[in-house]
This record gives sequence, C-alpha cells and structure tokens, in this order.
Amino acid sequence: MADVEEVEVVVAHSERATVRVGDVFLKIDSDQTRTDVEVEAMAMAPIPTPEVLWRKPPVLALAALPGTALGRLGEPSTASPAAWAAAGAAARMLHDAPLPPWPGRTLDEIASRLDDECEWLVTNGVLPTELVSRNREVAEAALRPWTPVFTHGDLQISHVFVDGDEITGVIDWSEAARFDALYDLASLTLGHDEHLSDVVAGYGTDVDLDVIRGWWSLRSLLAVRWLAEHGFDPSSPGCEVDVLKARM
Repeated sequence: MADVEEVEVVVAHSERATVRVGDVFLKIDSDQTRTDVEVEAMAMAPIPTPEVLWRKPPVLALAALPGTALGRLGEPSTASPAAWAAAGAAARMLHDAPLPPWPGRTLDEIASRLDDECEWLVTNGVLPTELVSRNREVAEAALRPWTPVFTHGDLQISHVFVDGDEITGVIDWSEAARFDALYDLASLTLGHDEHLSDVVAGYGTDVDLDVIRGWWSLRSLLAVRWLAEHGFDPSSPGCEVDVLKARM
C-alpha cells in the first residue's frame, strides 16, 4: 500500500465512511456493533464475501472483490440476465442457511416506523400527500407475518459483485439479521423492475410479487428522510422518489 498514490472515498456521512486504497477497503463506523455483525455475518454466509484483512476499531480492512457491481440505483444495469439470475440464486442460498444468532426487526417495529415516516413526509411537505398515501397502501402487502431467514438486510445491486455471469461476492453485511426473505429480493430489484423476473427465476421458487412491490414502496418511504439528512438525494433520476412515483 505504500506505493498507492490515490485514496478513493467510496461513501462518507456522519455515521460511516468507506475509502479504497489500492485493493483494500477501509471501513470506519461510529457504531462498532454494526461492524461486529458484519464480521460475524460474513463468516457465516454460504456465499462469497470479502476477505477480512484486519480489524483495529473503528477501522475494518477488507480485500476488494474481483469483478464489478451488478449495477447502481438510478442507472441502467449492463449485467446480463444470467448475472441477475445468479444474484437470485445467491440470495436463495443465503436464505436457506442457518439463522444468525441475533434477531432482526419485528413487524410491529416496521409498521410503527412506516407510520412515523409517512406522517413526517406529509407534515413537512417533502412529498405530495397522494404520493405518500398511495405508496402507504402498496406497502401494506409487505406488512404481514413472515418466516425469518438469514437475510443480508441491504442487498442493493451496488453490493453484489459479478464477473460475467458469475457472482464473485457480496459486500456490506452490517444490516444482516433474521428477517423477511422477500425484503432482500425487493432491495436487489429496487428501481430495476425489468430484472425482477430474472432474479425470481434464479431464486428458484414462487414468490409473491405484490409483497416485493410492497417492500419497494416501504423501503423507499423509509429511506427518503435518512438519505436527505445524510447528504444524498432521493429524488435523483431512478432513485427512491421515482420508485414511489412508479406506483401511482
């Protein structure tokens, strides 16, 4: 690393920062319990994950994965249908694995937070009332009992790396927990509806598409305030606000 001249800031906000130095990613997190979860989840996961090089709190050093991200929210994905199907197959392998020992969010917690965020969005004039109300209705499909599985918890496409049609690894495991399998599939396909059929084909079993659409709305409604408060723009083309508008 002494010969590396550039440091790339991958993401940075008040809670976490990730920088890349050559083939090493340095993750700095203000909450070490998230890092504890990330390290343990990667050790348990039955799919490829980054190698942990060292840990010296608050820094976690990870080796870069080969390949490129499956895509980015707000941008067209150049990955093949087979690569998207492989991502679905990887999700199924994870969901079939033994549960992690720590719990995830409950249905009541999700519903309560959704109510709070919808009220905030409307009261503060962040989004039109009809847009929030419609997506709150769509989100109801996700608010049902589920059988907990080992979920990644933030399986967005920028966290899934591919080389050709093969999955080379999945990054960012700090939200891993026992949760709803369809939340992972919804996170993976958020803003990329056109690849949902590929992911479901790779997943290899019937899924309730209305529940996935419900999680698209629910995840987007919950994300708008956090993104805005941490320096991101949820109204960028193809991102969360456009996902909400697509449900109208």
